[in-house]
Amino acid sequence: MKYTKLCLSVFSLAILFSSATVVANQKENTSIQIVQKEFISVNTLTDFKKYIDKDDVYVKLAPGNYQIDEADNIRFIKVTGSNSHYDLTGARFMVDTKLFYSKELSKSDDGNSMYCAIEISGKNTVFEGLYIETYGDHSGRQSKNKMINIAGENIILKNVEVRTAGSNPWGYGYLYGLGGGDIRKMNGIRVGYPAKNVTLIGCKVHMRAMGHAIFLQGSENTLIQDCHVDGLLRTTDAILAETSGYGFDRDFYAKKPRHAHKKGYVEGTVIGLDGKILPGEIVSLSEDGIRLYPEYNGHPTINTTIKSCTVFQMRRGICVGLNSSGDKVIDCEVRDCVTTGYNVGNEDVVINSSANAKYGEAFGVPYTNAKNASVDITILDSRNGMANDMLAKINGTGHNIIIKTNNDDFIPESMAIKFSVWEGYGNYNPKATMHATDIKLVNNTNTKVLLYPKTKGLDIESRGKVTKVK
Repeated sequence: MKYTKLCLSVFSLAILFSSATVVANQKENTSIQIVQKEFISVNTLTDFKKYIDKDDVYVKLAPGNYQIDEADNIRFIKVTGSNSHYDLTGARFMVDTKLFYSKELSKSDDGNSMYCAIEISGKNTVFEGLYIETYGDHSGRQSKNKMINIAGENIILKNVEVRTAGSNPWGYGYLYGLGGGDIRKMNGIRVGYPAKNVTLIGCKVHMRAMGHAIFLQGSENTLIQDCHVDGLLRTTDAILAETSGYGFDRDFYAKKPRHAHKKGYVEGTVIGLDGKILPGEIVSLSEDGIRLYPEYNGHPTINTTIKSCTVFQMRRGICVGLNSSGDKVIDCEVRDCVTTGYNVGNEDVVINSSANAKYGEAFGVPYTNAKNASVDITILDSRNGMANDMLAKINGTGHNIIIKTNNDDFIPESMAIKFSVWEGYGNYNPKATMHATDIKLVNNTNTKVLLYPKTKGLDIESRGKVTKVK
């Protein structure tokens, strides 16, 4: 882990000198001369593209609106230059969604058939300042559509803002949007193998489509810092009030859950046992805010730090629990997520972070095979929510958990902290036995703690009442 921190620190220092070249007089070893590297200013997208495959260039694109409605590859703009800095502050790229549907574009040679607007795959590259959005009514040819894909080494994506649109069907979230059939997504930012030492800093993703905002697949040593994600929520009452459209045409039967033993539940929303959408529930229209996949084609996702980030109104807020290597979440805030605020798993550490539980639990360690997670979380105002009475869900072994709040009134009396339960998100192994063992809990709230069967060896300090449930 020391190596990871060193990598990120050295590279962060490189940012400070990214517009300068440092030359030392090695013979005399007496002085350091700093030679300023001048940016090349360009005023058109055509001229900008002349430099995206060049090494050792510093390019500034003039502020303005730029339309992207032509491409020759499924990666519409491929930034392959190394040791380069691209400053797009004030520039707005407007990407025609028809490109995500085009059959005429050539494939990439990396074995991945995904379409994306911008791919950054060089080394030691800074790409900053861009605002990028989609327009048009095409939904794309696949669910792997992405706005930005990072697959390089020592890459910094800085102060980039993404607004996604162009998924099908829009307005129902995961009730119909888990892939397959005619489902098409539009994801935000991906960091994927062979990506190493990537930093996302000061980036924003506004999800107005089905898909993940920021997600990792097979990357190493990733830092996500000072980033923001937001999505939209919708009540099932609003869906059931429709008199036409995708849901109406299907008589408001949701798509079948991927896991048969989770019948009556789809990714944070309760549905009828017959599959019918129920009133009084709420859905996120997108997927996860920041999500880690455990691997990509056998390459594990390792050494991820998420720091000082905010996620609002997504399905899961920050989801590190699917990974098993242990990741860090520091000083983050999650609000109004529907499935869970923080999805925590094996060896994960959540430090000085906060969440509410208006529509789903503030955090969960749902996996029975998760060990030694550490969670320190402050509960935000969880009043006036709906369809949720679980503050936290805890399974697994050896965790150390602290739950607190700055105002006892923030947590409704109906809520509970639950151990050893199937309820809610996770637990995809139908043969698993729910258990919570050898866990330290400090509950500095008045919330009741419910211990279901197979809970044992707990060390509990709690202001709220602790009850064994048979």
